[in-house]
Amino acid sequence: MRKGFFITLEGGEGAGKTTVMRMMESALAAEGYDVVATREPGGVAIAEQIRAVILAPENTGMDGRTEALLYAAARRQHLAEKVIPALNEGKIVLCDRFIDSSLAYQGYARGLGIEEVLAVNRFAIGDAMPDLTLFLDVEPEVGLARIRADEKRERNRLDLERLSFHRKVREGYILAAEMFPDRIVRIDAGRPLEDVLRDVRRALAARLTDVGKQLPPDL
Repeated sequence: MRKGFFITLEGGEGAGKTTVMRMMESALAAEGYDVVATREPGGVAIAEQIRAVILAPENTGMDGRTEALLYAAARRQHLAEKVIPALNEGKIVLCDRFIDSSLAYQGYARGLGIEEVLAVNRFAIGDAMPDLTLFLDVEPEVGLARIRADEKRERNRLDLERLSFHRKVREGYILAAEMFPDRIVRIDAGRPLEDVLRDVRRALAARLTDVGKQLPPDL
């Protein structure tokens, strides 16, 4: 039985996951928690190599099932090599994207079927589901505008998709949140950062209290 706590952050492009996760990591570490912050696809060398293939802008001809399988493969390696060992050591793991990204992007937006993609990922992750998922929900138009305004952000193949695709991604996330209401907390990420962080704090306070942990007061 794992001793740590697994938190994932989800949302469409430009939802603010990286910014929120960075602030969560800082606040938790300042309170003495042993925190591991990581991302998907990637997080370890092999998974980062798979990431490079998945997100390369020139790979526009990638088949949807190929994409789903590559994400699942990267996820498995990341779990086995980094996430599960950290959880077994009692650490708090923060991960930018996890299984729900596959459900929203490949399962729903690509039309492969949420249940079908869920089955593939169940094989990949076993019982390593997150303890808490924060779904940072933002209108695609807002998120994409943020991306265009951020010159430092990595540009990848998904940025080339049409607005209609990103709208389907959001719909897929909403369906996933309805499927897993006990795990996924939906947060309106179209508001100012301080409002988003307030709701993140509330969600964390409820879940960390359940497992006997205390939330940093300054998140």
